[in-house]
Amino acid sequence: MQDKKDIYQELTLLKGSESQYPDSPEDAHLETFENRYSSRNYWITFECPEFTSRCPITNQPDFGQITIRYVPDRRCIESKSLKLYLFSYRNFGTFHEEVVNRILEDIVAACQPREAKVYGDFNPRGGISIKVEAAYP
Repeated sequence: MQDKKDIYQELTLLKGSESQYPDSPEDAHLETFENRYSSRNYWITFECPEFTSRCPITNQPDFGQITIRYVPDRRCIESKSLKLYLFSYRNFGTFHEEVVNRILEDIVAACQPREAKVYGDFNPRGGISIKVEAAYP
């Protein structure tokens, strides 16, 4: 039988169980890399269909989909760091409106895009669903 380390040796991005999951957005770090095509405008879209956070009052879980679209300038967001960043909201108490605006602010701070939009489509609770969109600039 092969050792687990040998089986997963080629998975350098995922690193098996070595990922450190941050407890809050303050503990998360969005990493970036150089945009080799900064001479043109193009959109990058990230979809997170399993986004989870918690209500800051009731502590009940909130579920939804987060869509991030941006036109990069000199830097692009690295997707695994974004995954870990979004995961950091899982046990974080915040309202939907705050989630979307905070994600936008953190994306802008990390990579200074030319344009960015964050859209949150949250599942209904109490018979009401909430959709929030924030844009930069």
